[in-house]
Amino acid sequence: MKNTFDFKNAISGITCILLFSFCLTAQKPNYDISKDLLLVQLDCKTDIDDLHTAAGLATLLNHPDYKHLNYYAVAGSYGIQEGLYVPPNELMKMAFKNDWTDADKEWEASVARVAKLVVKTIKNGGDVWVAEAGQSDFTADWVKQISNQNPSIKIKEHIHVVQHSDWNESVTEPTKLKYTQTVTDYHKIADGNAVGNGTPGLKSDGKVAWETKINDEKLTNIWNTAIRLGNQYNGKDGRYLNESVDEGGLDFSDLSEVCYILGLMEIKDTDQFFDYFQVK
Repeated sequence: MKNTFDFKNAISGITCILLFSFCLTAQKPNYDISKDLLLVQLDCKTDIDDLHTAAGLATLLNHPDYKHLNYYAVAGSYGIQEGLYVPPNELMKMAFKNDWTDADKEWEASVARVAKLVVKTIKNGGDVWVAEAGQSDFTADWVKQISNQNPSIKIKEHIHVVQHSDWNESVTEPTKLKYTQTVTDYHKIADGNAVGNGTPGLKSDGKVAWETKINDEKLTNIWNTAIRLGNQYNGKDGRYLNESVDEGGLDFSDLSEVCYILGLMEIKDTDQFFDYFQVK
């Protein structure tokens, strides 16, 4: 058989590769710690993993590299899933003092509070990065409020939403999910519950010796509180049973989105997370 070089198909293949590479590059975050805002939105329903995620975020914020990071946390940013809420307020107050809002009790007030922070950040030249540790219902509401009140703001250019969970998307009110995906710069990353998929796998199958790597009384109290509350509510009264936590492990898989935003994708798993953020 005559061996011929198909120039047309080769060019087509190269074009596809270049386009694929461009898309990957376009999706790569470029967080500017000097002016951007990190929003971490925790649904807390009905899995207790958000309690551990809050403790993981507090651990990251305690590191010298991130002590001046501009952040704000939201509790209760859930979607349409059924089941009981996991009350995180004791932990949220301990971990974040006044830098959080309770959307479970004050949804509309929390929407307005976050919208105000976002507008202020953008007007000061920064972008907003949302770690969607839950569903997009809350995001859709504050984005729509900004769009209505500040139509000159280029939302897709300045608001970046990161999601890692197919399940979270499935229990977001469909029109709000579509709105968030369409209007914002929406990033979907690999699931943080698994190890080895390119995203930090921040869910352990067994006990993690975190106590030996945290030399800070406040952080120790935060983790002990997160674990105590997690054990108190895990699988109780019809709530989701997190088997990893039930067996003594940790689950702060939603923090994989924060790692993505901050360019910390080299962290492999829970052990490496504590090694990375160990302050001696």
